[in-house]
Amino acid sequence: MSYYKIQNLEQYFKHYNKSIREPRKFWGKIAQENFVWYQEWDKVVDFDMAEAKIEWFKGAKVNIVKNCIDRHLARKGNKTAIIFEPNDINEEVQHISYNELHERVCKMANVLREQGITKGDRVCIYLPMIPELAVSVLACARIGAIHSVVFAGFSATAVASRINDSESKMVITSDGGYRGEKTIDLKSIIDEALLNCPTIEKVLVAKRINSEIEMTPNRDFWLQELLDKASDNNVAEIMDAEDPLFILYTSGSTGKPKGMVHTTAGYMVYSAYTFKNVFNYEDNDIFWCTADIGWITGHCYILYGPLLNGATTLMFEGIPSYPDFSRFWEVIEKHQVTQFYTAPTAIRSLAKESLDFVQKYPLKSLKVIGSVGEPINEEAWHWYNNHVGDRRCPVVDTWWQTETGGILISPIAFVTPTKPTYATLPLPGIQPVLMDEKRNEIEGNQKEGSLCIKFPWPGIARTIWNDHKRYKETYFSTFPGKYFTGDGALRDEVGYYRITGRVDDIVIVSGHNLGTAPIEDAINEHPAVAESAIVGFPHAIKGNALYGYVMLKETGETRDRENLKKEINQHISDHIGPIAKLDKIQFVSGLPKTRSGKIMRRILRKIAEGDLSNFGDTTTLLNPEIVEEIIEGKL
Repeated sequence: MSYYKIQNLEQYFKHYNKSIREPRKFWGKIAQENFVWYQEWDKVVDFDMAEAKIEWFKGAKVNIVKNCIDRHLARKGNKTAIIFEPNDINEEVQHISYNELHERVCKMANVLREQGITKGDRVCIYLPMIPELAVSVLACARIGAIHSVVFAGFSATAVASRINDSESKMVITSDGGYRGEKTIDLKSIIDEALLNCPTIEKVLVAKRINSEIEMTPNRDFWLQELLDKASDNNVAEIMDAEDPLFILYTSGSTGKPKGMVHTTAGYMVYSAYTFKNVFNYEDNDIFWCTADIGWITGHCYILYGPLLNGATTLMFEGIPSYPDFSRFWEVIEKHQVTQFYTAPTAIRSLAKESLDFVQKYPLKSLKVIGSVGEPINEEAWHWYNNHVGDRRCPVVDTWWQTETGGILISPIAFVTPTKPTYATLPLPGIQPVLMDEKRNEIEGNQKEGSLCIKFPWPGIARTIWNDHKRYKETYFSTFPGKYFTGDGALRDEVGYYRITGRVDDIVIVSGHNLGTAPIEDAINEHPAVAESAIVGFPHAIKGNALYGYVMLKETGETRDRENLKKEINQHISDHIGPIAKLDKIQFVSGLPKTRSGKIMRRILRKIAEGDLSNFGDTTTLLNPEIVEEIIEGKL
């Protein structure tokens, strides 16, 4: 019996129970039957949760890129591996076959070696969503260099802090990038960052926008010139199962960003397995995840997950609003995309626009639609289900984190019955528990608590780069012996999980624990509201009260504000109860968001509390000007 693909709900329960009773047999069989190894493991898993030490496939030797590319060449060499859809609709689409990807990755791997990069060196990649980004990541992994991709929207300060923390030896960047109507100058950001980065020896520069840029002699080299001279013959490095594959920074709530370290074999097995199952991937499907490769979603579900399964994956350089708000739907139609995976923030922004944008495309090729990045509110879920999925494509509302290396709780397409706003059931191998304030497991259903995972899974991050103490303190000390997700969750009467928001997004009002996510859902259902964010602030009588930041749709802008406030509170009262009504409602033109689209609620919390002294790490903040506007309008 193969455990790699779950066909129906009965089989899900069989596989899940097997994965809990005999995790070593379960993951050992999946790893053995679906991947190529130079040498198999001595031990499937070895761990000490108290010390946050976890190893999977111990002693095994493998190369992830051989599994992503080389092993597919005999049968699928001419199949398209990557479809590159440029920002400009008039620029030619690129269809990169597995054969061509192999050749490009081998040449790039040889360039890296010629430029002094060896196994274990860190390479910082700061590129827009162009094929060179995919090729650079895979070339690093091929030769055993550790890639650290930094989203090409970060400031020079943010880039420098990541380069210095990882002690990267090289940067791969481009002259610039396109984003809608804008061109973004990337090289000057790197030049500024490198004024304070002593470990960088070389900078390789891809040409994208053909702009005039500064090139520092003996440090900066045009990438294409090096590739033109490189051989396409490259032997992949033999890697240990636990050798680091990549570092990916995620913002800490305080101080410097955390460099999450993912290692080779466990990450490979888990990203491939979750891709195959959650999205019901079948041969000849066309998969499109709209994330940037600069985020974990892009690492797992644009690159590694699809390529490990020999899939065709779409890389999109543009934005959903350019040249107009039908771009996503036009791309799905053009490439006959079968699985579409995007963020609730994108869904909400597109749902604000005219339905004509989506209705002019049949979207009949779609089989599965997915959501990632934050819990999806009910109104957005229904809009997505009705207008994009045509009520026939399951909505996989996936819950996971940078730290988890793959999806942990999610419906499996065509297997798990879906329920709006619920991530539903854990995937095989994942053992979620809800914990109370006294650090006890909460038994039974229809309960709420802090979400922890009590047994390791192959994709879990192994450490924070150069700071294992912080890793252990952040994830394994709040609830000893368990991985603490930092999220609160609710388990319903059948055992489905709903993520209620970060645990610090739980506000205790007059002794009642109020998750902010359901309150935001209620507000967002008001026809005048586009988006909202709720935080708590100290209150003399209640302990805490609720402060709402509310962004209106165009139709709501002309409404009387005092009446709107009353309606919003009535809406909350009707949906949740009078206890959840807001003490303060501030109408705003935007909300502070990270570059991956998450609302930075801690900034809003600080403003509501009147503490403007220190907003913590704001390197991921996309729109700093909105913060100033919100401070000025504070109630």
